[in-house]
Amino acid sequence: MTHPSEMTVQQLLRKYNLTPSKGLGQNFLTDEDVLARIVAAAAIPPDGAVLEIGPGLGSLTRCLAAAAGEVCAVELDRKLIQPLKEVLADADHVRIVQGDILDFDPEVLMGGRTYQVVANIPYYITSAVIRHLLNAANKPSSMVLTIQKEVAERLCAKPGNLSLLALSVQIFGTPELVFTIPAEAFTPQPKVDSAVVRIELFAEPKVADAQQDDFFKLIKAGFGQKRKTLRNALAANLKEPAVQVGQQLRQVEIDPMRRAETLSIEEWLRLLEHRS
Repeated sequence: MTHPSEMTVQQLLRKYNLTPSKGLGQNFLTDEDVLARIVAAAAIPPDGAVLEIGPGLGSLTRCLAAAAGEVCAVELDRKLIQPLKEVLADADHVRIVQGDILDFDPEVLMGGRTYQVVANIPYYITSAVIRHLLNAANKPSSMVLTIQKEVAERLCAKPGNLSLLALSVQIFGTPELVFTIPAEAFTPQPKVDSAVVRIELFAEPKVADAQQDDFFKLIKAGFGQKRKTLRNALAANLKEPAVQVGQQLRQVEIDPMRRAETLSIEEWLRLLEHRS
């Protein structure tokens, strides 16, 4: 009789009478070559610790267990916990934790040690998970995320096409789109292609901890009304006179008629410093 650790995703779904949840965005990665490439992208040292978010039925977890010294896998869906435990029964260095990653402090989960994140994140929670990890007191050293291709491209955008999400990530580290994954690599198939992004975190973020609240308030205001010029968006959302905002922008050599997505991180930082 085949042990669960040797079963395919389709076999596991049948064995445990499971149906992937659309509400939880469950698309299980089944392509062995893609799984191997994700682990390779993470470049995990043999004694390294990995936090996996959304292990599903353990396809990637098995590969991570073979590469890492410790794996903590956090799964929201209670129905998947028993199958996961059976799939990973021989991997005593893998901890399976049931719950919502947004409810956990990564520092507590990982015991305060250096760790990397590897995750296949459903689209609906991508931004929230990234923010949660980057706001943690003990941030990961790197993150390798399988996300919707369109979101991956936004994350890795350059000045001229920066989004609020891209800025929020790029002050903490450098994102790189490693490779794309066709929809047919998943069961069930999603309607869009995915991509693997690696984010290598800086030793120190570009915005000091004490200034981050002001920075995020500023960029959210700038992006708050996309069709407006930067001057008008900032004035409306910060409730400040447009004339005053325009003067501040000109004083740091930013054209008030530009739009938020065209500014570089350095320009946002100049404006932040000037306003402080």
